[in-house]
Parts: sequence; structure tokens; C-alpha cells
Amino acid sequence: MTNEVTVPLLPCASIDDIATFYEALGFHSTHRQRRPNPYVALRREDLHLHFFELDGFDPEQSYGSCLVLAPDIEELHRAFAAGMRAAYGKVLMAGIPRMTRPRARKNYDGLGGFSVIDPGGNWIRVVQDPAATESPEPSPTGRLAKALANAVVQGDSRGDTHQAVRILDSALAHPQPDDDPVTQVQVLVYRAELAMVLHDRETAAEMLARVDRVVLTVDETERAASTFEAAADLAAALR
Repeated sequence: MTNEVTVPLLPCASIDDIATFYEALGFHSTHRQRRPNPYVALRREDLHLHFFELDGFDPEQSYGSCLVLAPDIEELHRAFAAGMRAAYGKVLMAGIPRMTRPRARKNYDGLGGFSVIDPGGNWIRVVQDPAATESPEPSPTGRLAKALANAVVQGDSRGDTHQAVRILDSALAHPQPDDDPVTQVQVLVYRAELAMVLHDRETAAEMLARVDRVVLTVDETERAASTFEAAADLAAALR
């Protein structure tokens, strides 16, 4: 038998908060009830997410998670980011809810991914569909690139923000003359994002200021374009 469909059923503290958040991301409700139990079914094209409400549920303690295989993670991230800007005036990068940036995952064969952490504390892990990908990102080379790859595994995949910070702080504390400037910008911006997750606005601002001091050629500036977009979102979140 083929064409079966699996739909995640995830916990939350409030189906109203969940519905409001996901509607900002372009979802619509296909079913909603309060009795006999609070439940909402949400859909965005072929993406289905269902939620049930639990009394006293703490999103900070949630283990809810699911994978979404997407043919184009960059396009989906842009759509979610646009919805957040329209609804909240910024891309949410700290606290619950929030969204991470698309990054290559060395623990996913170099393919990219990002996560939406919703008001229920559920991690919706959007990853590049291997079937829709010609080839993954090459393995990182250079000490900064390797440090960034390791930090992404800890921070974005495992949710261990503190360990990701330790990895990046160690790399930034020992600059080398042959460090790639583009990778340096990527490391600084990711470190700023992690600082925002930890509600450390001072460090986030410091990292973004350091980004402005990195000297780049025209070609390097083009290579870092998406990272500078992330820096702009972080700067907006700091205001």
C-alpha cells in the first residue's frame, strides 16, 4: 500500500496561541474544537500539524518534535520569516516561539535545515529533502568552518545552546591569519543568534558590531549575503 500520510500530534498549553502563531506562518485551521478536549488541526499546503491542549503544560519542558522534509528550505524559511515580520514586526529569534536560520547540518550529510520552535515548545525541524537535492554541501574545511559545523549540531539539532556557545567562543578566542572572512562573519552572526536565545542582548550587539569590522572583498560580500540578512534580522530584534 502507498500514499499513506503521517500527521504529527503535538502538545501545547493553548490551542488559541498555537493557531495564532501558525496562521502568521501561512497555515489555516481545518478543524477546531474545545470539547470534549481542546484540539486544533492546521494545514499549509501539504504540511499538516495537529495540536492538543494540556492543562498546566510547560512549553519550556516540551519534548514535542517532528521532521518536515521540504524540497526548498530557503523558500519556506523566507515565507515563514515574512509572516513573522508582518505579524510581530520582526523575525522571532529568542524565547518561545522562535525560528532558527537555515544552515548545513554535518549530522544530516551536509544538507540544510532550520527549526521552528512554536508556542508549545515543539521543535518543527524543517530539513532539505534528499530526493529533491542534487548534492549536499561539501564537508567544511578550516578551523572556523569546522567549529561552526560542530556548533550547529549542538545548538540547532540538539538544542544545547550553551555547548554551541562554548564551541564558538573557543574558536573566536584564537583567530588565525588564514581564517576565511566569510566564515568569520557566519560564526559571529550565529554567536549573536545564540546570545539572543540566551537573552544576552549585550553579547548579541557586540557580535554584530564585530561583523561590521570584518573586511570583505566584493565577492566575499556576495557570498555572505544571506548571513548579512540574518544579521539585519538580529539587529531588528535588538531594537
